[in-house]
Amino acid sequence: MPTIRVLQVEDSELDAELVLAELDSDGITYEVCLVDDEARFVAALDEFKPHIVLSDLSMPGFSGQHALDLLRKRDEDLPFIFVSATLGEDAAIEALRNGATDYILKQNPARLASAVRRALSEADSRRASRRAEVELVRAQRFESLAMLAGGLSHDLRNLLQPLLLAGDSLQDYQDDPRLARLGKLVRDCGKRGLDMVHSMLSFARGARRAEQVRLGALFSAFGLLMQGSIPRTVTMELAIDDPELSFEGNHTELQQCLLNLCLNAIQAMPDGGHLRIETSQMDLPENFFLDEEQSRLGRYLRISVVDSGLGMDEKVLEHLFEPFFTTKEAGTGLGLLSCKRIVGSHGGVMRVDSVPGRGTRFDLYFPLEGQVSDEQMEMLDNLEGSAERVLVVVEEAGQLSLLTDTLDAYGYQAHASQSGTAALQWIEAGGLPDLVVLDADMNLFTGVRTLAALIEQGYLGGVVLLARPGASPDLHELPPLEHLYVVDKPFTTQVLLRTLRKALGGAGVGG
Repeated sequence: MPTIRVLQVEDSELDAELVLAELDSDGITYEVCLVDDEARFVAALDEFKPHIVLSDLSMPGFSGQHALDLLRKRDEDLPFIFVSATLGEDAAIEALRNGATDYILKQNPARLASAVRRALSEADSRRASRRAEVELVRAQRFESLAMLAGGLSHDLRNLLQPLLLAGDSLQDYQDDPRLARLGKLVRDCGKRGLDMVHSMLSFARGARRAEQVRLGALFSAFGLLMQGSIPRTVTMELAIDDPELSFEGNHTELQQCLLNLCLNAIQAMPDGGHLRIETSQMDLPENFFLDEEQSRLGRYLRISVVDSGLGMDEKVLEHLFEPFFTTKEAGTGLGLLSCKRIVGSHGGVMRVDSVPGRGTRFDLYFPLEGQVSDEQMEMLDNLEGSAERVLVVVEEAGQLSLLTDTLDAYGYQAHASQSGTAALQWIEAGGLPDLVVLDADMNLFTGVRTLAALIEQGYLGGVVLLARPGASPDLHELPPLEHLYVVDKPFTTQVLLRTLRKALGGAGVGG
């Protein structure tokens, strides 16, 4: 048992020493604060922050019952044990009803130490139970949020999609600076709205979709998230070694992890300090990994969060990733556990180095096997089409018009169809296209039915499926599709065009 803080309410120093002798004989280590009046008792609750109160029943000008009443107004769980020579059976029962944890007679103090141990253990259990209840309520709120978000997200994405495509189109008018600036404004507003929708859905549902994460984009968005959270006494520095580096991951989860670590770091610097987030790449040797970790050799991205704060001792570090363990009065103890889960879900590992008074350093290691090569990025950055025939099937007229205009502007031959039936009629008249861009959310003739009909007509090329995040249609009844690419709605022009290049390249069409 670690050292406990004992607040003793007693007017007799001799009786106080006899009580503490029972703790000594049982090997309980403690710090004690002795008080005998209301003012000092209340001050000790705030300043000494006891783990347990041992109180006599009656003292000149003060009483144990009054002390108990004062404590219970502040804390329902802190153990309070009466240690008295005058406590009769009826008074003892009444004391327990009023919130006392236990009572010990001074004439028979032998069970005091065991009562103290039991009271502390039960208090810890009650606190853990309350934290679990709080987390359960929070989880239920998230479920409600997920239902609300699911209902709103489809309409929000439909509203944002024209902003993203129209903004990109307006930015192309470089000979008219006003239109270019307007295009950037429209696109940035649409992108911020898109990020908000994705973040809301990801946090509420706990969904995880793999995507190519660009380091520069990740930290650009993270910097915006941190703007309102950094106090003036703390300076934050971002040192990104390769902003163009891409790896497979999830933007929202990584931002959540970095946010948790940085907010913890800020709280560990109450008097101010320096917060540095840096990245680097390295090869990890086999002896780097712990026994319980998967030993995966190769190239890794290291993201480090370094603060100049209070630091942590060995006892805190031992329990750092335990559920509900926290050093903060209002903390849940789940932030670091969540970070470790996120890093692990990316195939990575996490390390922490901390010394009291010298700050803390968290290192997150992510494998780069899924890194996009320079050659691939160069191919994907060449977004211009070569007159490839692209069949675009979207029910909503405004989006269909924007999509086809955008593809035409980038050198594709885009053919618009507002339904699956119209798409089949176009194929019968004009032959198979080089690529199909298909909305998964069509109502009259669904995306899956349209795709099945296209395959029956002999189409085996690439398919770009425009789908709501986390709601891709069930394609198991269709024949295997070798070149199927899913794009979450709403999407930017860059994302769409890059996916088109991948789909055409995978199907062996175009350059």
